[in-house]
Amino acid sequence: MSASRWDVGGNTFMGAGHGHGHAGARHRWRLGVAFVLVAGFFVIELIVGLVSGSLALLSDAGHMAADVVALGAALTATTIASRPDRSGRRTYGSYRVEVFASGFTALLMLGVSAYVVTEAVGRIGEPVSVSFGPMLLVGALGLLVNVVCLFLLRSGSRESINVKGAYLEVVADAAGSVGVLLGGLLVALTGASGWDTGVAMAIGLFVTVRAVLLGREVLTVLGQHAPRDVDLQSLVSDLEALPAIAEIHDVHAWTLTSGMNVATAHLVLRVGADSGEVLQRAQTVLRDQHGIEHATLQVEADPSQDCHSATW
Repeated sequence: MSASRWDVGGNTFMGAGHGHGHAGARHRWRLGVAFVLVAGFFVIELIVGLVSGSLALLSDAGHMAADVVALGAALTATTIASRPDRSGRRTYGSYRVEVFASGFTALLMLGVSAYVVTEAVGRIGEPVSVSFGPMLLVGALGLLVNVVCLFLLRSGSRESINVKGAYLEVVADAAGSVGVLLGGLLVALTGASGWDTGVAMAIGLFVTVRAVLLGREVLTVLGQHAPRDVDLQSLVSDLEALPAIAEIHDVHAWTLTSGMNVATAHLVLRVGADSGEVLQRAQTVLRDQHGIEHATLQVEADPSQDCHSATW
């Protein structure tokens, strides 16, 4: 990790941890393999759904289409986020593009689920002929593809919100494949095509819940809320526990993208304190105890100094 230090108006600033590790980029190959698998299966499921007349298959194909787009967006986002900024304007790089891609995925999931539920409601009471054989075959194949993709993306979903968005899409599709299998069995056992419609509605509602949860996480990052894994009270207490620090104020912490938490703070030093040593120790506390590798810290040597801090 590199650090830089400079003086402005008598105050010492430090930028720590500029050599960021990019969580999403580490899992790009997994996204690529999942993209190829899902895109191939989408074509198969769409054709069979149209031929068999199964709304459950068509709804699951819609989810697969959203998966193809979401995985493609995730791949594109990780590529863009990894590129160095040559414009000189994006001082934090392009890491936020991954968050935007996740938001796009959430909107896709909501759109597909709304369409499926609307179509299912429209079918209620209408006589529909459904071929359960293709439903069972394609549902089983889809479940296999989804399980493989889940194993590919699971580890990355814990580190990257971008990969998490793609992972949740696959989770929704796995549920859809199970639903297709269940619907096919129920149609075969009862002869009632209404089960196909009911399964489609259940899939749509399930996807809606997952999309809302992902959307809330995206909005939390874009709103620059304090990261969930950072306890601000504990962070302030740990910094105030350093002997040379008299007071902490103007503390801000937020998430740039998954795995990249950043913070700013003003440190009021006790008389005679070594600012360089304080900065180094504060940096260590933030990095080792709170996982914040990029911190901009302003030192105020005179406790009585009137700090013209921002009102927000």
